[in-house]
Amino acid sequence: MTGFTDADIQCVNNIRVLAADVVAKANSGHPGAPMGMAPVAHVLWTKFLKFNSKNSGWWNRDRFVLSNGHACALQYIMLHLCGYKLSMDDLKSFRQLGSITPGHPEAHMTDGIEVTTGPLGQGICNAVGMAIAQAHLAAVFNKDGFPIVDNKIYAFLGDGCLQEGVSSEAMSLAGHLQLGNLIAVYDNNKITIDGDTAVSFTEDVEARVKSYGWNVLHVENGDSDFAAIEAAIAEAKTSVSAPTLINLKTIIGFGSKQQGTHGVHGSPLKADDIAHLKTTFGFDPEAKFQILQSTTDLYKAVIDKGAKAEAEWNELLEKYKQQYPKEASELVRRFEGRLPDGWEKALPTYSPSDPAVASRKLSETVLTKLAAALPELIGGSADLTGSNLTRWKDAEDFQPPSTGLGSYAGRYFRFGVREHGMVAICNGLAAYGGVIPFNATFLNFVSYAAGAVRLAALSHFRMICVATHDSIGLGEDGPTHQPVETAAWLRAMPNLAFWRPADGNETSAAYMVALLSTGTPSVMALSRQNLPQLEGSTIQKATKGAYVLEEVENADLTIVSTGSEVGLCVAAIQKLKSKGLKVRMVSMPCVDVFLAQDKAYKLSVLPSGNPVLSVEAYSTYGWGNVSHEHFGLKAWGASGPYDQVYEKFGLTPDGIAERAEKVAAFYKNRGQHVVSPLISALDDISD
Repeated sequence: MTGFTDADIQCVNNIRVLAADVVAKANSGHPGAPMGMAPVAHVLWTKFLKFNSKNSGWWNRDRFVLSNGHACALQYIMLHLCGYKLSMDDLKSFRQLGSITPGHPEAHMTDGIEVTTGPLGQGICNAVGMAIAQAHLAAVFNKDGFPIVDNKIYAFLGDGCLQEGVSSEAMSLAGHLQLGNLIAVYDNNKITIDGDTAVSFTEDVEARVKSYGWNVLHVENGDSDFAAIEAAIAEAKTSVSAPTLINLKTIIGFGSKQQGTHGVHGSPLKADDIAHLKTTFGFDPEAKFQILQSTTDLYKAVIDKGAKAEAEWNELLEKYKQQYPKEASELVRRFEGRLPDGWEKALPTYSPSDPAVASRKLSETVLTKLAAALPELIGGSADLTGSNLTRWKDAEDFQPPSTGLGSYAGRYFRFGVREHGMVAICNGLAAYGGVIPFNATFLNFVSYAAGAVRLAALSHFRMICVATHDSIGLGEDGPTHQPVETAAWLRAMPNLAFWRPADGNETSAAYMVALLSTGTPSVMALSRQNLPQLEGSTIQKATKGAYVLEEVENADLTIVSTGSEVGLCVAAIQKLKSKGLKVRMVSMPCVDVFLAQDKAYKLSVLPSGNPVLSVEAYSTYGWGNVSHEHFGLKAWGASGPYDQVYEKFGLTPDGIAERAEKVAAFYKNRGQHVVSPLISALDDISD
């Protein structure tokens, strides 16, 4: 073990007093965990973590995730000390509007932050995804003598993370997958907002995590036993067939008058307590934001070590390029985020003469084609492979080689019945880079993963959720499985594309846009029942989010619909024609993508002059943005054969035609010019 000097002790105490100052200056935040975890942070960053702060995007860097994101003052301090683009002024602007040091870490905002963490448990799941990505890319690209991808994944987590169910989902899978590249440090300080964990959390955490297949190590004195911390991390690094949890016992707010209590968890220290803290550790009690010269000098050496590590790796990469040019070219392409030339030619196209097919089956066809064209496309299903149709022919499962079920080079994942953990893991895959992740479940159960879906959108991750059995069209399983409200909350989420394709061309378009949208996650809502191939649909038209499927001059009405209801609306229009009504038909597979188009295009699809009726087998909530009248479901669905369920709610050609007639007559009788629903006083289309 490497010896620890007085300078190391001073650095740790420097981190503690900085954490107190950072939170006090903001008058908001969590000083306790940063103060308690200062020793392990110092040991990790100075002795183990492989990074180059002058190039935070170095491909083979170790990844660090702060799952207990409320402790982010600690991470910001470490980034500052290690030379990332985070200044002392940024520390002083902690939690202030417009700063790059927000109240919880956010990816793409702060140099050196890998993932957005805040909701507890998400970060450790992201770390599992990163560990999967690392293991996969290492299996694909590493050669004898060329460990070109050999980084580790480190995560800090707390009692709250381990209480959240999503962490159990991901950690269970990580143990099954034998991810020896994953090292998690559990800040066992036995304090949450409500007080001592004795009031709610008394399980044997070690026994639980061991049962998942993890190694568990202990550090009894995480406050000052630096050698024990170093020894534990060093031992964890030797594991090749299991992830490791280090149970680190700390005193929250170490050095404070309130140490060991929940009073130091989520509130700034009082001025007298900060003075006490600084005096205890030998700092000037009147000075603020002090950094000792010994701290600067020690971390300067760490910065230099990181730059040297990348330089050595770059030399290895150059030799790799010479010996394995094909693999090197592919690795560089993937980490730079470039798609292969001509990949979009793999997308299938359809004509009206092609047979009716369920959009989940159309999705299977697309995934099969894309799997051959995009080797970086990886993913799987939450125990619904045969229903989601996400596994292409000849796909290899991602499994530990020792199981005989696959290999780490495999691209298909068996997530098990773990929807929330699945999506959170995929966020980690996306954050790592070099892969494009997808996951799958029934649309209704995307709600189980809502927290992770939200973070995908907030983090600007390219991640695809394949969500089959998308409506009352799934039939017999009934209201417990039929999503009525799900589309509304997904459409309401900023920076998320909710796609509901109506035929094969629209399905291909949905995947095309999703893959090109490098900063936006996508949800594909796909039918169980067969859908006809539509006259007038093309991939190019559908990529705009909405388009005119049937045009007519001097229209009495425009019907706009999505997914499985589009074909029903087309049939309804044929009935309306016989009654002399002129009806335009608009298919809108993705509302958000449509609303992002230019003014002229949007008004060409939904012009003024005739009313717009939306038709969808969901709650009508949210359709007021693009239509005047809305026909859908007012309550839950029903159990029964899907065609009978549609008939029960009037979602048939006859039922749609009946309502369309009423809408057209109502607006005609008013005798007023009908303004496009896209035009409003507060949200004018010209904005």
